[in-house]
Amino acid sequence: MKYQDEYRDPAAARKLLQAIRHVTTRPWTIMEICGGQTHTIVRYGIDELLPPEIELVHGPGCPVCVTPLELIDRALEIASQPEVIFCSFGDMLRVPGSGRDLFAVKAAGGDIRVVYSPLDCLKIAEENPHRTVVFFAVGFETTAPANAMAVWQAKRRGITNFAVLVSHVLVPPAMQAILSSPSSRVQGFLAAGHVCAVMGYADYEPLADGFGVPIVVTGFEPLDLLEGVYRCVLMLEQGRAGVENQYARVVRHEGNARAMQLLGEVFEISDRKWRGIGTIPRSGYRLAPEYAGFDAEQRFAVDRLEVAESTVCLSGRILQGLTRPHECPAFGTECTPEHPLGATMVSSEGACAAYYNYGRHRRPETAATDSH
Repeated sequence: MKYQDEYRDPAAARKLLQAIRHVTTRPWTIMEICGGQTHTIVRYGIDELLPPEIELVHGPGCPVCVTPLELIDRALEIASQPEVIFCSFGDMLRVPGSGRDLFAVKAAGGDIRVVYSPLDCLKIAEENPHRTVVFFAVGFETTAPANAMAVWQAKRRGITNFAVLVSHVLVPPAMQAILSSPSSRVQGFLAAGHVCAVMGYADYEPLADGFGVPIVVTGFEPLDLLEGVYRCVLMLEQGRAGVENQYARVVRHEGNARAMQLLGEVFEISDRKWRGIGTIPRSGYRLAPEYAGFDAEQRFAVDRLEVAESTVCLSGRILQGLTRPHECPAFGTECTPEHPLGATMVSSEGACAAYYNYGRHRRPETAATDSH
């Protein structure tokens, strides 16, 4: 398929791999920030094709995965209310809370609907004026403009039986938290191209300068990632910090001005808790005061609900690049897509799901048995 196959061309990939090998003289650890990039890396075995000196580690690039357990439980509490129509993208339905998931609430009689756009919720709200429609607004900066537009339209159209449960997180503060951690091994980043398509990459420049690291804005196809790795390794080898834009066919330095204007009106920046990581200052969005009437946490008084994280699931370490999915003792045994302990196993962008789906969960003895 044109515009897709050209970024999966084997001959071009071999040339990029050769170029990476040519410039690599020492060990480097590079983190990709997007779960979509993680899945491409694992699906195509990119990490296994790179020189052994280059280690790719997986960062907190899945917004579903970093949604804290207590917010999942708040969603479950709201969705259980008989007067509520709870709407969500499909990848949230199997994310486990502390005791159940949204599918379990649906099975028990909750009115839970999968939508493809938050704007679909406004039509549902207009068709059901005596019920409250709640949308689970999860995502990075990428999905935030559409969610902001739904709230903006609801206010102007007088749709008062609509609310959002906000779980928006911001990428640059998470990168700063990783770099500030004494346990961090990250020396360079492949930044998420879709996030930068909305926000631009000006916010990454102080990070690169302050921590002395290279950051390469990167796309999602195999050739994108190989070029991103090449650029990052070249900067590391030359001792250069800064931001480069590999994804220039989509991303501009200034980002999408209209989207950012809308975000600035509907949301305000706040501290945000990340699942398995903890609270990162100024790392998320909440509704601005003039839109606070659409806040589902306040409307249903669930904002004080707190729960403890699982002590078995290592998703927090996985999301910080400190542990690989198959290094978790529960991976593929206690924790599977059918019986997940954490969101990283069931989200479409989760690192554990990538390792499981593409065979990285197999133990060497299992693989040997299967080959006979």
